[in-house]
Amino acid sequence: MRQLIVNADDFGFTPGVNAGILRAFSAGILTSTTIMANGPAFEDAVELALKNPLLSVGCHLSLVGGRPSAPAHSVPSLIDAAGEMPATLTQLVIGLAAGRVRIADIEREFRAQIERILVAGIRPSHLDTHKHTHIYPPVMRALAGIAREFGIKCVRNPFEGIRNARTGQLARGRRMIYLKQRVTSMAILPGIPQFRRIVAKHGLRTPDHFRGVSLTGILERAAIQDLMRSLPNGTTELMCHPGFYDADLDRARTRLKQERQRELEALTDPQIRNFSSSQGISLVSYAELR
Repeated sequence: MRQLIVNADDFGFTPGVNAGILRAFSAGILTSTTIMANGPAFEDAVELALKNPLLSVGCHLSLVGGRPSAPAHSVPSLIDAAGEMPATLTQLVIGLAAGRVRIADIEREFRAQIERILVAGIRPSHLDTHKHTHIYPPVMRALAGIAREFGIKCVRNPFEGIRNARTGQLARGRRMIYLKQRVTSMAILPGIPQFRRIVAKHGLRTPDHFRGVSLTGILERAAIQDLMRSLPNGTTELMCHPGFYDADLDRARTRLKQERQRELEALTDPQIRNFSSSQGISLVSYAELR
């Protein structure tokens, strides 16, 4: 059996991203999303989620960019003098490696983000992290402990593995982007055994396979069809970033701008849903992961 979870990151980033995610869910193949508790459009995302209870909503735990959800005085090693968390993944990793970022502060911030979502009336179906920070074992251990504390059983498996989608239908420029991002995703593969040990120790569940890092920014119809053709048996998560490209998104600090609009168009293309059916693929949500 081949099952596909199509999960949108960044719910709560901008109103246009929120609207795009709902459009991909209601008119496309998207089945799940993860909400940013410290996102600028968090309240708008909550309102949409509560109006659409069939949408599986998890928590997009963030340690990079923006202000913390926890009181600043409780997470001093995570913030700078302006009260901001590390602006980039590199800054966070350097802080972890140097011992400047304390795991206790990460745990407090994760706890505060989940609590904010719960107070808003959403019970998270799963957890993942912004910029995939849980590929790093200290972050993953903190996440696993907090997941168990809140009774959240499902977590993203952020490793694409050796097998991946074919790229025959990608244009040359897109193929070069894919190959560059593929190299990045391959570089983290040595972390898989430790990730699996942490998952097993805490009784967590993950999809069997993960796709999307290599296709970030180039997830168009041809790429999705290639991915579906090569989908392995079991449950696979496809990470995506749909959204409406508008003035808010144009001003936002993200490299994915027009790319989100193109992803939205691909995810809502009627040919894609028909193609998934023709390939014998079942679209499922994180709420259905067993």
